[in-house]
Amino acid sequence: MGRGSPIPTMLRRKIVEQYQKGVTQRKIAKTLHLSSSTVHNIIRRFRESGTISVRKGQGRKTILYARDLQALKQHCTTTRNSTVKEITEWAQEYFQKPLSVNTIHRAIRRCQLKLYSAKKKPFLSKIHKLRRCHWARDHLKWSVAKWKTVLWSDESRFEVLFGNLGRHVIRTKEDKDNPSCYQRSVQKPASLMVWGCMSACGMGSLHVWKGTINAEKYIQVLEQHMLPSRRHLFQGRPCIFQQDNARPHSASITTSWLRRRRIRVLKWPVCSPDLSPIENIWRIIKRKVRQRRPKTIEQLEACIRKEWESIPISKLEKLVSSVPRRLLSVVRRRGGATQW
Repeated sequence: MGRGSPIPTMLRRKIVEQYQKGVTQRKIAKTLHLSSSTVHNIIRRFRESGTISVRKGQGRKTILYARDLQALKQHCTTTRNSTVKEITEWAQEYFQKPLSVNTIHRAIRRCQLKLYSAKKKPFLSKIHKLRRCHWARDHLKWSVAKWKTVLWSDESRFEVLFGNLGRHVIRTKEDKDNPSCYQRSVQKPASLMVWGCMSACGMGSLHVWKGTINAEKYIQVLEQHMLPSRRHLFQGRPCIFQQDNARPHSASITTSWLRRRRIRVLKWPVCSPDLSPIENIWRIIKRKVRQRRPKTIEQLEACIRKEWESIPISKLEKLVSSVPRRLLSVVRRRGGATQW
């Protein structure tokens, strides 16, 4: 129980009942794990007024009332990307009152609002949303069993992490220039581009290279890693290959190569990483790699491969089984970004 918090009514009633039975105040305090002064004040108030109700506090009156909080909440939800300082400047002009940043910060909490880091989602134009919605409706009839025949693929970039993790540091006011309290940043950290594929049956092959990728390199990756993974995971059963609309993927030589190999490719809507389960795999691996804190390219590659191989099949089945729900969410949001 915090300092200054009122004692619950049931507890105050127990104190008075034990006092009426002749129990000493010290024993009541010890039994109920309260301070002797608290028990003494409750009993004294009962003897003087005959009631156990809490006396009304005499603190400072609130500067923002219920109607003001309602207007503040509406402004915050309308301009969600405003800083507390900007909201304070608006509130001072709107309410014509001398309001501080701390006052507005407390008022925002009273409105049941809180400052969070915004999720990063790709920008979706009206055309993107329309195409996503049409694509989702066309594939709503697909069963989970059919989605399990898809070989999901994607690339992702991993960077070597330097310095301390996070923006916060525990220090005194005088330690602001202590080197151990700095947040280190690197202009262009060393990085690796990783290609991988997976299905509900298991994890496929993983290819790591430095630099960027073009259509010729991408075809080599497909020949050396996608085809063996396809044979290993599906054992000759028919499957559908999924890839996004990156330039190396949609290049004419890549399309011709896939056609010559008679590989059935799933048509994919633009700007739709939230519909692919392998994006969740990348997030899981990046989170675990950040915890390992690799300092070199070699350590980074070893961490990526280790975490890639440790993904359980139950996790893959759960992610692939969520695709129908993702499509339904896209339709309900009229092509907008989903929570995945």
